[in-house]
Amino acid sequence: MAIRVIVAKPGLDGHDRGAKVVARALRDAGMEVIYTGLHQTPAQIVAAAIQEDAQAVGLSIHSGAHMTLFPKVVALLREQGADDVIVFGGGIIPAADIEVLQSQGVAEIFTPGTPMKTITDWVAANVPERV
Repeated sequence: MAIRVIVAKPGLDGHDRGAKVVARALRDAGMEVIYTGLHQTPAQIVAAAIQEDAQAVGLSIHSGAHMTLFPKVVALLREQGADDVIVFGGGIIPAADIEVLQSQGVAEIFTPGTPMKTITDWVAANVPERV
């Protein structure tokens, strides 16, 4: 069974080109991808992940609200009993924030310029397929 990934744009960020490129790369790598679209709340993202039985959530952000929105998604997944869903992210995220986000449960952060193969390989290696 293929890895199922939610790709989401939390908050007011309106720049979705990167998220769409990542979603397409994951799809082309054989994963099932559900793109939730722009302006999603953490609650909407978590509801989609649970409803779609996703193994991972990929968050993309350029607005600077990553320190609030990414941990909120992780916390809501835990509250809903979906703490096995792996959260990763990308976008304009300062290097100093990456370690903090990882300590709060975000598994990996990809910054601009990361090759798509690096992202797809990471997801394939770190997100277990459901049986």
